[in-house]
Amino acid sequence: MRPASRISQADLTGICAGSPIPGMDPSVSGDISATLPAMTPRLRKLMLTTHVTVSVGWLGAVGAYLALAIAAVASGNPALARAAFVSMEVIGWYVIVSCALGAIATGLIQSLGTSWGLFRHYWVLTKFVLTVGATIVLVKHMPTVSRVAEQATSSGADPGVVKVQLLVHAAGGLVVLLAITALSIFKPWGRTAYGRRKHAESGGDYGRARASSIASPFEHGTRPGS
Repeated sequence: MRPASRISQADLTGICAGSPIPGMDPSVSGDISATLPAMTPRLRKLMLTTHVTVSVGWLGAVGAYLALAIAAVASGNPALARAAFVSMEVIGWYVIVSCALGAIATGLIQSLGTSWGLFRHYWVLTKFVLTVGATIVLVKHMPTVSRVAEQATSSGADPGVVKVQLLVHAAGGLVVLLAITALSIFKPWGRTAYGRRKHAESGGDYGRARASSIASPFEHGTRPGS
């Protein structure tokens, strides 16, 4: 990794989440983030830690949910299937939904609390869209899980094709989360048209001054060249 003094604004496109921007002139940035209070280093680290925790928790919980769905579909034991459905409901509502909402909230805070914003880099915007989309699908899907769990415990009826749908949803959710993780690492596609315009307006001077501390949103701490 090159010394901070030699890093240009263009090099900042891959640095990761949530540093403060004290004294930033909104006329230079033009982003909504510039109008918000800057995060202190302590707050930035707290938000980054929270974001990493809920994101990893979301991924791990979906993996456990998928394992339960496979067990419910593949097992010929009705008691095991009932237990799996009940466990899926609990994990879904109390762990997966909570982690998904936490990931959105902490990602937004890190984005809008820094000069990076949501719209300057394609990979950041794509991650945000995927995260919000996955959360919407999850919240709409969970009532079906609750209905299946209730049927399994009250009447013991086989949910039939619905249990296969639960498996497909779980597998699809895991794929989306892995794609989000890959975007965090590879940071493809560069700046958006809006990002290129704001980069040209800033002239890169601010980037050279803040290269050692600025970080990008929805990211887990990887720096280019490290």
